[in-house]
Amino acid sequence: MKNSHSASYAAAGVDVTAGYEAVKRIKPMVESTYIPGVMGTLGGFGGMFAPELAGMKKPVLVSGTDGVGTKLRLALLMNKHDTIGIDCVAMCVNDIICGGASPLFFLDYIACGKNDPVRIAEIVTGIAEGCRQSECALVGGETAEHPGVMPDEDYDVAGFSVGIVDEEQIIDGKRLSEGDVLIGLGSTGVHSNGFSLVRKVFDVEHADLTAPVAELDGKSLGETLLTPTRIYVKAVKALLKAGVDIHAISHITGGGFYENVPRMMTDGLTASIDLNAFPRLPIFDLIQKKGNIPERDMYNTFNMGIGMILALPAEQAEQALSLLQAAGERAYRIGEVVAGEEGVVLE
Repeated sequence: MKNSHSASYAAAGVDVTAGYEAVKRIKPMVESTYIPGVMGTLGGFGGMFAPELAGMKKPVLVSGTDGVGTKLRLALLMNKHDTIGIDCVAMCVNDIICGGASPLFFLDYIACGKNDPVRIAEIVTGIAEGCRQSECALVGGETAEHPGVMPDEDYDVAGFSVGIVDEEQIIDGKRLSEGDVLIGLGSTGVHSNGFSLVRKVFDVEHADLTAPVAELDGKSLGETLLTPTRIYVKAVKALLKAGVDIHAISHITGGGFYENVPRMMTDGLTASIDLNAFPRLPIFDLIQKKGNIPERDMYNTFNMGIGMILALPAEQAEQALSLLQAAGERAYRIGEVVAGEEGVVLE
């Protein structure tokens, strides 16, 4: 790479040397995420991982891919890029854990108008932190300059993760039954969904994103909206390790309760959720008031304070709540599984 430079390519808007500088900056961050199983180091053509399969009867790989969506616009407006990577990891690994699978490794893809090594390093700082929080390794990625397609200061980030679970331990809702308890795990805010509506409601392009807001306990709108998505991997793994028999899990993302909760249900069963059983975060009250948004639309778009819902036997509810609180989660008993075809009922 020392002799790699193309004046012609640079004249066309792509500086390959900036890419090499970015790799140099992010290498220590990437290596800080390595866990047993990682093979090689950053710089190869493919990330290699050798999973530990001892004790597994039939290993099943579970994959997930996602991006951050238009929350990126807030990062650009705030010129704060060191947490958006946590969101990217969270959106992938939170989906994987819904199947009972432990994330093994993660890869990122960053597209940008112009490669700014400092900014790329800031983005990867968040990605590496997300990987550490979810106990998976960042084994590779790609940064691509798109001159003429994206403005120089613009970028997008997406990710891909793979996890593993023994087939007999898969969480797929097949053991759901009437009377199962629903436990909600508290969110940290809007997470990474609904930002097209959020940006419209607050007119973020022209809003003061740094001024303290009384309704947000003195925090600024920008700080509140950029709060990273909560990663629930460690908490769920703690329950599984303790022998809690989780029957189904739903990650509350785009589409809110009405779209995501029915995905964890099976035919003839419905999630009955008590909306008074958990605190509604102030940011959602502000969004609803400012945008004059109907109640149903709020619960059909946002997580409203609950980022993940677990269904498990009633006799294990107290144990699960205790374990979750010990793991640092705000956890609430928010309802139960009942007979019905609605999928979810909010009361």
